[in-house]
Amino acid sequence: MQAIILAAGMGKRLGELTKDNTKCMIKVNGVTLIDRTLEQFSRLNLNKIVIVIGYNGDKVKNHVGNNYKGTPIQYICNPVYDKTNNIYSLSLAKDELEKDDTILIESDLIFEPVILDKILQDPSPNVALVAKYESWMDGTVVVLDENNVITNFVSKKLMDFDRKEEYYKTVNIYKFSRSFSSTYYIPFLEAYIKAIGKNEYYEQVLRVIALLDMPELKALPLDGEKWYEIDDAQDLNTAETIFAGEDKKLPMMQKRYGGYWRFPSLLDYCYLVNPFFPTPRLMSEMKSNFETLLTNYPSGMQVNILLAAKYFGLKSEYVCVGNGASELIKGLVEQIDGQVGMIFPTFEEYPNRLSLDKAVVFTPSNADYSYTVTDLIQFFGNKSIEVLLLINPDNPSGNFLSQPDLMELLSWIRAKQIRLILDESFVDFSDATFTFLNDELLAEYPELIIVKSISKSYGVPGLRLGVLASGDTALTNRIKKDIPIWNINSFAEFYMQIFNKYEMEYKQACRRFVQERTRFLADLQEIDFLRIIPSQANYFLCEVIHKYTSKELTQLLLTQHNILIKDCSSKKAFQRSQYIRIAIRSTADNQAFVAALKTLT
Repeated sequence: MQAIILAAGMGKRLGELTKDNTKCMIKVNGVTLIDRTLEQFSRLNLNKIVIVIGYNGDKVKNHVGNNYKGTPIQYICNPVYDKTNNIYSLSLAKDELEKDDTILIESDLIFEPVILDKILQDPSPNVALVAKYESWMDGTVVVLDENNVITNFVSKKLMDFDRKEEYYKTVNIYKFSRSFSSTYYIPFLEAYIKAIGKNEYYEQVLRVIALLDMPELKALPLDGEKWYEIDDAQDLNTAETIFAGEDKKLPMMQKRYGGYWRFPSLLDYCYLVNPFFPTPRLMSEMKSNFETLLTNYPSGMQVNILLAAKYFGLKSEYVCVGNGASELIKGLVEQIDGQVGMIFPTFEEYPNRLSLDKAVVFTPSNADYSYTVTDLIQFFGNKSIEVLLLINPDNPSGNFLSQPDLMELLSWIRAKQIRLILDESFVDFSDATFTFLNDELLAEYPELIIVKSISKSYGVPGLRLGVLASGDTALTNRIKKDIPIWNINSFAEFYMQIFNKYEMEYKQACRRFVQERTRFLADLQEIDFLRIIPSQANYFLCEVIHKYTSKELTQLLLTQHNILIKDCSSKKAFQRSQYIRIAIRSTADNQAFVAALKTLT
């Protein structure tokens, strides 16, 4: 068995990283791609490794040498690398293909060592490694029959995205027998180059072979093994996150702040959304209007304010609509001159937008971080504050003040002549759902400011929607002046346009959520190293009481089970205490999460 590595390309999409260097010399977490590949090949007792070089090929030769840990290295040069593609690079190695069974690989891949074991142990002599197609993937895909025989190679130009569930992406690692290369692949390769030219891809030859109904080449689907193809700087960033060491993977993942659709096997228990809404029917209506929404400008701010006002049954002059609640929080905080009363721990978007000298902080003294309206009035009663901030239910504690409690707090706010910012982003998850998004209440209490994230409770974080409402129209007008006229995209606008048709389904989803929260709580209480704090939101604050620190548990879940949770030890007010926050997802996900925890008991 031998290996052939195609490493002649210029890697132009990597920009400055390959300006004076070839792609296989790119470093991922400090190790070059070629070194990583050769190290993995060194375990296989290969007869030789052939590297097809071109652009900056001398740098590869000088770096690698003629031998790697006892395995001979042979070089083949593609002198016209800038005018040809990998079909020509492989054709230059055709004599080597005829001499031995071959593992063929492209040099821009990073993968787990077990992948090579998997392809070598497969009994089929001719194998293409494939992975279930995901949206981030680019390049050739294949279609398989029930026996994993490749029935077609589909170029990206011919892909039908309505059929994407049928597709597998080629990983660009192949095993060819000497007989297959001599009898099929090389003759078709030569004919294809003669007929079509040198500026093509070698997979096109495999496509021709597959169309001739020759079952010699079978697919070997991966089953969660890690791999990535690096074509540009963003690919490099993702690959470094996937293949980071245990001590680095967590902070790298946390710095992304989302975009986890690039990691389809990741279970996200950090970010907070409704697992039961939107419904398939609502999403179908969104999809049916995709082309129209994509190719048209959204309406300006005034129209979207009307939609948001209709959405919540409010006067439009009371309402600001934002590109997520975070945009509105930024605009609101900029209107505050004096001190702000805060309850720590809290949603850190608020303190992050304030200078620390503006915060007057109340931290509950109990282990549940719970508090009552009496606690707030007693603590802030003699404090000089302009605004009191209350998230209800609170984040991350899940603490909840009832409607009568809030009315008592409003009376105190008025007597103290300050404002109340009430963040209702999680209130729809509570057992006793209510809202202060009410015209009469806002008119009666102009000192009340409501902030609500539509992303969280309505399960549409990708739309980036939030609303702020207040009977103080002078305040809302000042915030509106600082918001761009097109701060909401067409998809978010359309969602607000149609939501009211699905309001009954939304209420049903919230009731279903409450049932799942109760069930999930009972399961979590079986984990002996966690103390679960009851919550009225879509998450639980949990104290890690023994065996692990919160950081250790967070790292173990990510590295061993691909589950991301929130380590709260870095949040203000926890003071080195061992707390984590766990989102509440669907029943199936929650059962998988508990099963993962039980492996750590």
